Amino acid sequence: MSVVSVYVVFANAEEAERIGRSLVEERLAACVNILAPVRSIYRWKGAVETADEVAAILKTTDDNVDALIKRTSALHSYDVPCITTWPIEKVLGSYAAWVEDSVL
Repeated sequence: MSVVSVYVVFANAEEAERIGRSLVEERLAACVNILAPVRSIYRWKGAVETADEVAAILKTTDDNVDALIKRTSALHSYDVPCITTWPIEKVLGSYAAWVEDSVL
């Protein structure tokens, strides 16, 4: 089993915390790091938009990542939320063991 980082952008800090807490309580994520607000510039429905959002990095395992993505999408306020995975090439063994233990 390996550790996976999942990057998610939320509408605001309240949504990030609410969904992050749910994912940890449901044992889909071992940890959620809610980052400082980000300023996003993106194209939506043919127009260039700007928004203040909140990014987060969620840690899980490759066995749980699909369920985490599905649950995050279901709880998210956006029609098309940014939910992506980042590969982890190396990880401290004790940290990987903690992640695996936290999501089982």
